[in-house]
Amino acid sequence: MSERQRVNRRRSTVGPYSGAEWELLAGLPGRVIVTAVQPGPGRPHRGVAAGLAGLDAVAAGRAFDSDLVRAVVAAIYARHDGTPSPAQLTDLVDVLAACRAAVRVLDRRADPADSAAYRQWVQSVAARVCRTVPAMVPGGALAPADRRFLDRLGGALGLR
Repeated sequence: MSERQRVNRRRSTVGPYSGAEWELLAGLPGRVIVTAVQPGPGRPHRGVAAGLAGLDAVAAGRAFDSDLVRAVVAAIYARHDGTPSPAQLTDLVDVLAACRAAVRVLDRRADPADSAAYRQWVQSVAARVCRTVPAMVPGGALAPADRRFLDRLGGALGLR
């Protein structure tokens, strides 16, 4: 069985998502990584280490006790089979809107436990990126701008 067939079979076990809904759910973690890495007011440029931390956090989703999260991770890895993924905006406002849209999809289609696991996983991806050096302030605390970013993201994901 090919990887794409395994992903499609997994998709069928996690809910009846349309193609657009599935693309939203599978594309959101990557968009969050790119947005979290980007410098902004009070947020320094992080570099490769932060991007790798985000990818590591995505990969950690393979061990989650959620069919949805594991299926999304499998879909993300299956995307890298040479087929281009659609270009998506990574502006903070657009990513927050995508988070709110994902929450609406999850509210309609996902098991509540899978919904919570997915939203927490996406938040953990952003937190791993924000916790990479040099963004940390002395003492190991997050920079205030990173705390605001994570708070806004958590709000958009319905976690706050």
